[in-house]
Amino acid sequence: MKTSNGNTTVMDMFEKGKVLKICAPMVRYSKLAFRSLVRKYSCDICFTPMIVAADFLQSVKARDSEFTTNESDRPLIVQFAAHDAQSLADAACVVAPFSDGVDLNCGCPQRWAMSAGYGACLINKSELVKDMVRHVRNQVENPNYTASIKIRIHNDLRKTVDLCQKAESAGVSWITVHGRTAEERHQPVHYEAIKTIKDSVSIPVIANGDIKYLRDVETIHQLTGVDGVMAARGLLSNPAMFTGCEDTPLECVWDWVDIAIEQGTQFTCFHQHLIYMLERVSSQPERKVFNSLSSTSAVIDYLENTYGSVRDLVA
Repeated sequence: MKTSNGNTTVMDMFEKGKVLKICAPMVRYSKLAFRSLVRKYSCDICFTPMIVAADFLQSVKARDSEFTTNESDRPLIVQFAAHDAQSLADAACVVAPFSDGVDLNCGCPQRWAMSAGYGACLINKSELVKDMVRHVRNQVENPNYTASIKIRIHNDLRKTVDLCQKAESAGVSWITVHGRTAEERHQPVHYEAIKTIKDSVSIPVIANGDIKYLRDVETIHQLTGVDGVMAARGLLSNPAMFTGCEDTPLECVWDWVDIAIEQGTQFTCFHQHLIYMLERVSSQPERKVFNSLSSTSAVIDYLENTYGSVRDLVA
């Protein structure tokens, strides 16, 4: 898939009838190595973890640690937390040559984010969101560069519809809707609310929340009419989810080992991803042993002894 540097843009991907499959922004987890893995398994678009725009602009160290990419890491959307329009636009201009769009986080419900003016508190500041979208649109030179928002819903859905329509009027490219309020965590997703939002705007809408298997993609598309679905925990548990695999296939586990070693992924992150991937396919005693491992070589030995090596896949 070519991106905004080629003949096909991200917006061209929203073809009628095709439901895009998207990797969510996940703090600590949706970094380059994991994005490289899910792209091998039918993921259409990937998001970076949320990056605080002000820190990103002020610190070279923050830029180097928070934003890593390569030529094959496309299409890529960089998600920022921001509470003023110029910071978001400035950050967008920095990453624009290396990505296909920026996304404004209007959905993070964590207390630290909301108290700092980031995340889900922005759903109550529709004029500010509108201004932020407009600033990105006006200041990034590439006309194909996207500016999107990711939101949660209000208890009064009319407020959410108003927010989305104002963002659309400012030129937002698409909207991702996590179908829960800022107060809700594990309650059922309000798919009817996502449908109402989809019906109220003419831009693409992405559904987010409780997508664990490929069959959920089609079910949610039928329920809501959305243009794409975004998965987070479902992809952590099974990075090959979008291919239709019910659980993480062994090939995917070994792909992760290869990618993580090649990219120099820190052991804690490397190990934690495998803990998620193996959770559904291992017994409690197996998990107890695996979770206690403390070196890459010990992990590889365990995987070979317990599940078989890459050679066994082609034997």
